[in-house]
Amino acid sequence: MLKSSKDPKAVGEIEKHLSWIDNQLRKVQDDKKHSSKLSEHKKKEKEAVKEGKRPFYLKKSELRKQELTEKYESLKASGKLEAFLTKRRRKNAAKDHRYVPYRRPENTN
Repeated sequence: MLKSSKDPKAVGEIEKHLSWIDNQLRKVQDDKKHSSKLSEHKKKEKEAVKEGKRPFYLKKSELRKQELTEKYESLKASGKLEAFLTKRRRKNAAKDHRYVPYRRPENTN
């Protein structure tokens, strides 16, 4: 449909819909990865409890840290870590720049 359409408005709508579908697929994949990680941890904890150890409940922050380190490791393996970090730095610099106070113009009369 995208190739056959000549109307720019229709092309825009189709591209918008395609990006929406891609985002949905990516979200489902991330959710599956997240839930599998969590279930794996719960399974290990059940085994440890059966052995007589005290249960360790994983906090959301710890889970986020694990996922972030996993993401960095995968980026490092693929060689895209530096590009990702520079993009992140630029994004943070743009955010910080909003809060930098500006100098008032001096009266030169």
